[in-house]
Amino acid sequence: MNAAKRREIFLRLQAANPHPRTELEYKTPFELLVAVMLSAQATDISVNAATRQLYPVANTPQAILALGEEKLRGYIQRIGLYQTKAKHVIQTCRLLLERHRGEVPQDRDALEALPGVGRKTANVILNTAFGQPTIAVDTHIFRLANRINLAPGKTVLEVEHKLLKVVPDEFKHDAHHWLILHGRYVCQARKPKCADCIIRDLCEYKHKEV
Repeated sequence: MNAAKRREIFLRLQAANPHPRTELEYKTPFELLVAVMLSAQATDISVNAATRQLYPVANTPQAILALGEEKLRGYIQRIGLYQTKAKHVIQTCRLLLERHRGEVPQDRDALEALPGVGRKTANVILNTAFGQPTIAVDTHIFRLANRINLAPGKTVLEVEHKLLKVVPDEFKHDAHHWLILHGRYVCQARKPKCADCIIRDLCEYKHKEV
């Protein structure tokens, strides 16, 4: 895929959704961090349902530590892998207080040192909470980048590096959101909705419906 085509893809995505944002509900970087940690192998809908109950009771590292792991599990038990996630959230809260004065760090290495925080989660926090031009690659973006030939790669990290290289700078801040939403609602895994796709004439998917 050439540079002109890539640029047109993002121009159209931008025109359709000028101010994209995550579907996870949050008010602070810490609330976003917890929500993203909970969202692994879970839907944003299920995470939002849990945090709507949790955050009015505890939405700071201090408050969640005071709540304790057992009570935290009660709030998130409908989310997949909730027991492991509860453990990681508690451990992360403790480290945030011990190492970062209760604040979410704006540094990749510091974020990835937190339990349950991998590269994708760190990228989401750096981009969404702190405005850094990172691109978090989840299953939707990995599929989309390969399917339409935007930034093909065999691994998530390879796709991330290619996207950072080929996405024009002016679109990097919002690229993650545009791509994940397009992959989630239009270019779906089992049957992409080509008829509803605003970039179908630019897409290089061999089996698209024309």
